[in-house]
Amino acid sequence: MASYTLTVNGKTEKVDVADGNMPLLWVLRDKLNLKGTNFGCGVSACGACTVHIDGQVARACITPVSSIGAAQITTIEAIGQTPIGQAVQKAWLDVDVMQCGYCQAGQIMAATALIKTTPKPTDKEIDIAMQGNACRCGTYVRIRQAIKTAAGVATADTREV
Repeated sequence: MASYTLTVNGKTEKVDVADGNMPLLWVLRDKLNLKGTNFGCGVSACGACTVHIDGQVARACITPVSSIGAAQITTIEAIGQTPIGQAVQKAWLDVDVMQCGYCQAGQIMAATALIKTTPKPTDKEIDIAMQGNACRCGTYVRIRQAIKTAAGVATADTREV
């Protein structure tokens, strides 16, 4: 048994795990009861498990808890406490991005990180930043529009074709 002290959403949390290679995803979901970070693929291909570690996008499904150290972890449960996170969540609702919603926590986490580093992203910058986040419902046009809305970037047409 190994013990780790993590800073998650601004709170210090002590967790005991059988193995330091346990993915952060399962620590968040099973040990800390933070269910917003979803399991999708387990190999970092879909983005459903996206969190921020020290402000950077990370895939919790492949991040061993032992690698966290003193880093700050932010999950979807706390992203709305930041002005950018609030803007992204509002835009997601205003643009009506969600269909099934399963991937949206990861999408919002990636979009928030993008706007933080690139306040007025272009379509190409959005595509690059979001390419690791899969949406089985295909709401990519609305995701791009919501990111632009949150960033205050004007667009000419928001219709899906």
